[in-house]
Amino acid sequence: MVPAARYAAAIEVLDRITAGARAPIALRDWGRSNRFAGSGDRRAIGDIVHDVLRHWWSSAQAGGAETGRGRVLGLLRLTDVDPETVFTGVGHAPAVLDEAERDFPVADASDVPDFVEPMLRARFSEDFSNLIDAMRSRAPLDLRANLLKADRDQARAALAADGIDVEDVALSTTALRAPTGDRRIVRSAAYLDGLVELQDASSQAVVDFAQPKRGERILDYCTGAGGKALPLAARAAGPVDVHDIAPARMRDLPERAARAGVTLRALSTDALAGKHWDLVFADAPCSGSGSWRRDPEGKIRLTPQSLADVQSAQTDVLDACAPLVAPGGRLIYATCSLLPAENEEAVAAFLLRTSGWKLLRNVSLTPLDGGDGFFAAWLEHA
Repeated sequence: MVPAARYAAAIEVLDRITAGARAPIALRDWGRSNRFAGSGDRRAIGDIVHDVLRHWWSSAQAGGAETGRGRVLGLLRLTDVDPETVFTGVGHAPAVLDEAERDFPVADASDVPDFVEPMLRARFSEDFSNLIDAMRSRAPLDLRANLLKADRDQARAALAADGIDVEDVALSTTALRAPTGDRRIVRSAAYLDGLVELQDASSQAVVDFAQPKRGERILDYCTGAGGKALPLAARAAGPVDVHDIAPARMRDLPERAARAGVTLRALSTDALAGKHWDLVFADAPCSGSGSWRRDPEGKIRLTPQSLADVQSAQTDVLDACAPLVAPGGRLIYATCSLLPAENEEAVAAFLLRTSGWKLLRNVSLTPLDGGDGFFAAWLEHA
């Protein structure tokens, strides 16, 4: 496909997303209906779609319409690509621009939901504009050195042997950054042998913050796909108990654990009763606002009600984890969120309603720090 035809395909996909289809489904369905498109074409179309999602509101303003065509037009303008080179009407390219579309409206949208913007402005004040600009960019491709098999230097050397050059990331002593879009990673010996795992540097940093130690009893309460359980086990050099209220989310974990060489013991909710751990790590459900570069669709689907729902889930997680922490132990509450309502305010509310706990410290990271947005609080059980 020529580049202009890829933009035309992206317009089709974006119209389906606007109508309510989830982005992965809309992209998959387009691919199935257009089997002439090669893998490179599908990737390029996906990149255009996700770039529009990152500029969801500003692209509509710059393009003059809340349609796939309007948003693609707006994206081209916002990224300094001449729309006349794409909207040619030749072959499978989008139709030529009409007179109304040749006007260039001013785009001043912040590309976050209207009800979220005041929260972010209040939290980040003079950094707000820079944060928004960072969130419009593509997320980096980060790797984690698996300390059970290699330190960062050894992992870097193993990747170099596969022709993959990476650089250190200051956020964590295990973090490496590869060229964005390098699809050789998952085929490399370093990855297949478990020396490295794909993981954002900020996500690694919150595991570092928890300071897992050898010999500790550790529970990862909201395990999901295991993004925290694996590095917890690697840093502690021992087994980690894992739990998720929806066990199906952990279905791929045995394979990942085997590749990493770690021991994870899955426990049902009933099996947690009466047991205690030195470290309980709770990567709670959240808005995902810290990872909107990776999942920009998340911001266009977030509503006041869905935010209220995850806040309620966070309350439940904190209250469920508290009795599981041994005396003198710690609860690490973490979210991939930039919103104080899910972070500092959630912790403050927990301390007000729960006796015998104190906040020792917390950490708050944003894309301006070089990774995803993450928050973590160290809560200690007296």
